[in-house]
Amino acid sequence: MNPYPLRELGLNTFLSQYWQKQALLIPKALPNITSPLSADELAGLACEDYVESRLIINKENNWQLKHGPFTEETFTQLPNSHWTLLVQAVDHYISDAASLLEQFNFIPRWRIDDLMVSYASKGGGVGPHYDNYDVFLIQTQGQRLWQVGGHYDDTSPLKELPVKIVEDFCAEQSWVLNPGDMLYVPPGVGHNGIAQSDDCMTCSVGFRAPSHSDILRDFTDYLGEQLNESMRYSDTGLKPQVNSGEINNEVFSQLQSILSEQIQNPAKLQDWFGRYITTPKYESPSYFNTSEPHTTRNLHELKNHLSSNHSLYRNESSRFAFIKQNQQHILFVDGEKIPSNSNSNALIEKLCHQTNVREQDFTATDDNLNLILLLINKRALYIK
Repeated sequence: MNPYPLRELGLNTFLSQYWQKQALLIPKALPNITSPLSADELAGLACEDYVESRLIINKENNWQLKHGPFTEETFTQLPNSHWTLLVQAVDHYISDAASLLEQFNFIPRWRIDDLMVSYASKGGGVGPHYDNYDVFLIQTQGQRLWQVGGHYDDTSPLKELPVKIVEDFCAEQSWVLNPGDMLYVPPGVGHNGIAQSDDCMTCSVGFRAPSHSDILRDFTDYLGEQLNESMRYSDTGLKPQVNSGEINNEVFSQLQSILSEQIQNPAKLQDWFGRYITTPKYESPSYFNTSEPHTTRNLHELKNHLSSNHSLYRNESSRFAFIKQNQQHILFVDGEKIPSNSNSNALIEKLCHQTNVREQDFTATDDNLNLILLLINKRALYIK
């Protein structure tokens, strides 16, 4: 069955012909969509000190960039047009925004980064630019003109402005998106969005694409923490050499062996990556969407809640993923490996794939309930 946004095109066609290759307009991809929050609610989030937000104002190519948190006075002083408010990780704070991400489970969930929401007055935009990651741009309110063209990388010339704008952008395609329309843009493809109305709201689903330097840096840090200080460079069998200042090939062979032994260890690579890719990008408050206070629960209390038609919900800011190891699923949540056993494999799959789980979705064994209890106390799950 094809994912709803790709129901006419088909997942196989999308992945083989468009994913990380070329831009694609999908008209009426989500025809019944509404914005997950109002403009006032978005502005309210931008006033919070734990939320990453930006204001970009462009009047006659005079670009201004301001970083939040903002105040109510900030918004009363904005010009009548040509400004954009961008708020990152709205899915961390708004359950409807988190639910929207469920439409994109056709891409591995650990690849999804966050949902950014932008609100723009007429003429507002961030200028022609490119991203180093894939993005789905979903129009939820008003209209926005999107121009797409050219491939760029970190060697491409940028204009010396407060915002990063590519210098030689030339539009090859352009479309006006209405609510429900969606545009996919691969990494490195130039794009430029310009609001055509005063109530333009766009949701951007971005994907995690760690740089090779970040991967190597974090993995070597992880390896360094795993190794015992007693493990040292050694040169048993050292032979005489003509010049004591020379670093000879035997040294490099020894160093190569040290590095290869660690890097070619699949268990260490899996353990590191599970922790690395589930580490939350933003430190954000928990339980925005439940009035029920967090309490430590025992198994009896947990059973009563689940049997009373309560559901388990993933904390909107938590990240879940699992790795299959022999007959067991290894669960990673928010940068930690979570203790579990093979009896909980089915539950782990549900928790990693869905944002909420009901009692009928799993078997209430002691192993499963203990795992749920552990995740509640880690504030990765809550009951509602």
